[in-house]
Amino acid sequence: MSQLAPAADHLLGFARLLRSAGFAVAPEQSIALLRGVTLLGPRSMEDIRQAALATLAPQPDRRGDFDALFRAWFWGDAELAAEGDSDDETRVKDGNAAPEQEAEEPRSEKGGALSSGAERLGARRFAGRGSTLAAFGRALPTALPVRRSLRSVRTRSRGEPDLRRSLRAIARTDGDIPKPPKRRRPLVQRKLLLLIDISGSMKQHTADHLDLAHTIVRHAERAEIFTIGTRLTRITPSLKAADRDAALARAAGFVEDWDGGTRIGPALAAFLAIPRFAAFARGASVVLLTDGLERGGHAEMEIALRRLSTRAHRLSLCTPLAADPRFRPETAALRAVLPFLDDLVDGSSLEALTRFILSLARPAPAAETIWRKAS
Repeated sequence: MSQLAPAADHLLGFARLLRSAGFAVAPEQSIALLRGVTLLGPRSMEDIRQAALATLAPQPDRRGDFDALFRAWFWGDAELAAEGDSDDETRVKDGNAAPEQEAEEPRSEKGGALSSGAERLGARRFAGRGSTLAAFGRALPTALPVRRSLRSVRTRSRGEPDLRRSLRAIARTDGDIPKPPKRRRPLVQRKLLLLIDISGSMKQHTADHLDLAHTIVRHAERAEIFTIGTRLTRITPSLKAADRDAALARAAGFVEDWDGGTRIGPALAAFLAIPRFAAFARGASVVLLTDGLERGGHAEMEIALRRLSTRAHRLSLCTPLAADPRFRPETAALRAVLPFLDDLVDGSSLEALTRFILSLARPAPAAETIWRKAS
């Protein structure tokens, strides 16, 4: 789909326009829109509208906004506040789904030390080295937070009376139940969501973070890994290979914005705009590996982290800057997001990160309380 027909590009532009207006539109829905329009002909604009309604599924309370944007985009009835320009939108890539639009050819970059909001595609190779996280991997399954499962299972000893099975037994045995059956809700591991900043300012930590992500994917029951830079990329499928070097090579080839600019807020907003991705954060331990150095305004980052905090069981930001004893969250962005964080901790080394992740199940004071005392 590298050379889209003008009509297809216009339809995808409408999906981008909806996202910029706050509608949750997944890449699969954009592809479904193209297929729906193809299936219908289309014979009229109403066919396109019906295909858009069926595939993009706007919320009922925003149907009026959807219709207004549709008329403005396809009929030009009104001037658009946002033109749905793909250059301003955070592109999304998922290892399990077809990309909405093929990316530009990446180019290698030796630099990347400077933080910037401009998109700059780049490639990375991660040299083979032995992993030092075997002990962390063994400890991880029993160290992560747990919750009660929504489903119950049969049990012989402890648990609540199983009324349904008891009634069936009463009917079979004419009221004689020597030992009433029981059920209980077992403990299950909470999801662990890792969001890795791969911008140029985090370049020296990227290899360690991918090593950590690979160990987490291999040992946690439910883990999801995304990279955020100028784009949002889901790399969980790439990291499932048992061989570490092969897994990191697959991830390196799949991500396109290594060591580029920083758009933390827009990338997180894109994550939350896709329902399938946003569901990963619900009830999960969300760990954000970033220096928090957002370029430009931080309003989008603040809004995104506030929304993430309402979904997550625990929202943590690990920054390498916190390794400096003089560090204080005094940038405008960190001051704005601090009230939404459960943890703001040192993320400068694998040792610090593994120690923190293994402590996620233990309660701790909120980040704002800790850093207020430190200031």
